Amino acid sequence: MIQVGIIGGAGYTAGELIRLLINHPKTELNFVYSTSNAGNKISAIHQDLVGDLDLNFTDTINTNVDVIFLCLGHGNSKAFLEKNTFSNNTKIIDLSNDFRLQQDSTFQNNTFVYGLPEIQKKAIQSANYLANPGCFATAIQLAILPLAANNLLQNDIHINAVTGATGAGTSLSKTTHFTWRDNNFSYYKPFTHQHLGEIKQTVNMLQKNFNSAINFMPNRGDFSRGIFATAYTKFSGTLDEAYSLYNAFYKNAAFTFVTHTELHLKQAVNTNKCLIHLHKHEDKLLITSIIDNLLKGASGQAIQNMNLMFGFPETEGLHLKATYF
Repeated sequence: MIQVGIIGGAGYTAGELIRLLINHPKTELNFVYSTSNAGNKISAIHQDLVGDLDLNFTDTINTNVDVIFLCLGHGNSKAFLEKNTFSNNTKIIDLSNDFRLQQDSTFQNNTFVYGLPEIQKKAIQSANYLANPGCFATAIQLAILPLAANNLLQNDIHINAVTGATGAGTSLSKTTHFTWRDNNFSYYKPFTHQHLGEIKQTVNMLQKNFNSAINFMPNRGDFSRGIFATAYTKFSGTLDEAYSLYNAFYKNAAFTFVTHTELHLKQAVNTNKCLIHLHKHEDKLLITSIIDNLLKGASGQAIQNMNLMFGFPETEGLHLKATYF
């Protein structure tokens, strides 16, 4: 059993991590750090855990645990690590965007590996420090990377993606209140979303000559969780040829599946899956990609990466089933 600590324990991603870790056969939750909730029962915040977990939040840190998950707000992970030092044997998995870009990946002579398992499995297996991908970035990269790997992204890419309310985190704002979100729909950060950096970085890793535009329109949906992303670009091949490319690219992927059946969001919510569907219209290929933003887009993928880092089966503790009703 490996000993696990969580830094920043009150948010949605930490809640999902706790649920996964207490049911993982090879992990023991050692502590959950939260200065604002220190001394309080974890189940008082994550109330579905009543009867499942008898552990309090703490404001002290065990620096000798086997792995730390950083569930801090964007920009706070680096500051936390500058003030707190862990043992040389402690692996660190960061769920913020602090270390995802190559120019930000080196910290105190350590390099954070970008943790998209579908293309980085070998690097993840030998990593001690890992930057977990963003939720939009995960869904969008998995939609377009098979084309990049075959040097087929030769034109602009157009992406429209909708995320649920949990994508905004637990902090309140005008657009997270029920009365605003319910029966409503809006875009935000058009063409400038922060996940574009890691998407472009990975595309250029697979297709070095890519210099077209990635036009990304993020949207807020009036549901709790999940991301439904559609991307289209010019593609000269047939639909069957496109499916062959995608099936070959993901043939060894543990959680990414290509299907001929049109997708709806409930197929992926509450799972660690990414489901992909293809559609050809004239000279354009439409790729639909769906994930749960809190699982494959955050905590589930973090557990997937932890499994790889410790030599566990990649799917250990992640046999989750979608809930239709």
